[in-house]
Amino acid sequence: MSWLERWELVVRWWPQLWSGALMTLELVGLAVVLGLILAIPLGLARASRHWYVRVLPYSYIFFFRGTPLLLQLFLVYYGLSQFEAVRQSIFWPYLREPYWCALITMTLHTTAYIAEILRGAIQAVPPGEVEAARALGMSRRQALQYIILPRAIRIGLPAYGNEVILMLKASAVVYMITLMDIMGTVQTINSRTYQYELFYLVAGLMYLVITLAFTQVFKLIERWLKVDASRRR
Repeated sequence: MSWLERWELVVRWWPQLWSGALMTLELVGLAVVLGLILAIPLGLARASRHWYVRVLPYSYIFFFRGTPLLLQLFLVYYGLSQFEAVRQSIFWPYLREPYWCALITMTLHTTAYIAEILRGAIQAVPPGEVEAARALGMSRRQALQYIILPRAIRIGLPAYGNEVILMLKASAVVYMITLMDIMGTVQTINSRTYQYELFYLVAGLMYLVITLAFTQVFKLIERWLKVDASRRR
């Protein structure tokens, strides 16, 4: 097959590939945003000085960081359906759908990693800044809201950006539960065209372009935060 014929083949299947890319972006975008929201209380609890506050978030983080995403995906998609209570619950219309199972699993998975990023960022906040806030009469809640969390966000943003990119690459496993993301679409196209090398290369280029876009977005956010912090001084 000539390069012209291969290009025509890619053009013919481009609408399906584009749809798969949108599915990937939607899953990753929702997972990392919801994961960040869920990770804030977990990260705060992990940074606590009291062991009984740390133990539950530690157990959660240990499980989701210590097991593969594919295993977690299978546990949610195939495992929960084994329980009659789940099938009779109000959540069953969602838990029987591959999309929602993938989104739930990816969110729970990335929450564990983001929580550890937040814990490290909170503990990296210079103690002098916290002491200065308390000396000015701020309560613990005010110090957390106005000093610790904003500072921790700036510290942890590069690691959070890396986690988003890692989540993008990890999302390639969701095709295993019949979701038509980038990899799911490419697998379907390959089964019809047998042009494995061509469309795996196209998939790789699509992931590279999305990764480059995410990298540039987080660089812009980091730059904006630095400028904003310098203006407040």
